[in-house]
Amino acid sequence: MEPLPFKQLVKDHFNNLSTGQKKVANYLIENIDKAAFQTAFQIGKQASVSETTVIRLSYALGFQSFSQMQERIQRQMVLQNQTAAAASDSIQSSDKHIFTKVIENQVDILRNLLNSANIQEIWKAVDVLIKADQILIAGHRIAHAAAYWFSYMLSTIREQVNLCSTSDDFFEKFCNLTNQSVVVVFSFPRYSNETIKIAECAVEQGITLISITDRLLSPVGRISNIVLTTEENAETGTNSIASVISLLDLVIEGIQQKDNERILAYQQKLEKLYSTFGVFNE
Repeated sequence: MEPLPFKQLVKDHFNNLSTGQKKVANYLIENIDKAAFQTAFQIGKQASVSETTVIRLSYALGFQSFSQMQERIQRQMVLQNQTAAAASDSIQSSDKHIFTKVIENQVDILRNLLNSANIQEIWKAVDVLIKADQILIAGHRIAHAAAYWFSYMLSTIREQVNLCSTSDDFFEKFCNLTNQSVVVVFSFPRYSNETIKIAECAVEQGITLISITDRLLSPVGRISNIVLTTEENAETGTNSIASVISLLDLVIEGIQQKDNERILAYQQKLEKLYSTFGVFNE
């Protein structure tokens, strides 16, 4: 019978490991290429534990020594590399072309994010989002995932961020906005009428509107104060969330660079709440 893959072996035993052994296990999994040729002392130093703890992990995983555990890791690495090489050789050129085209399209989209016009709009969005007293975010259907991601990330660095759910609660949240507020809408083909109506409502009420969309002249792009585009002039045929998230990452990074002091204070308060209520399993 083939021995279990090392990562699976660690997973199966993980809950029974000591705290120190878990640190070593995490280090081995995350740095397996490097750890395969390190000594027990070097691994322990990197994992912030003693050399003895590393050796005890090998026993806990069923090995007779650290050397035996390391030999298993090394053999498995060789096998994985051989398997990957064989799989790569077996892929037909036509199949390669399909995936290569997708990746190349993504690269083209990401390059377009850094054109001068887009950079200017990104900084405008950053300034507006920092100054806003409230931010309301909306995105329906295909755009909802990106809207949710952005609302969550913004809520980790500032207060008063709300996401419109798919249950049509826009007007209840909208009525609390002021002329210092911002509405952010996500809209991609096929454009949702719900999102377009939200954008139109923001414009009618004189509230700053930021749109994240596929092109400058999309239905929401035409009426927005600030337009961030992800696929302008890119012939993809599909809408990829990868480029959208990359664009949003630029906005988040810009906010963090310009509003770092306030963000730090806010995140300290947030971390206290996370810790008090055990939000994360760390």
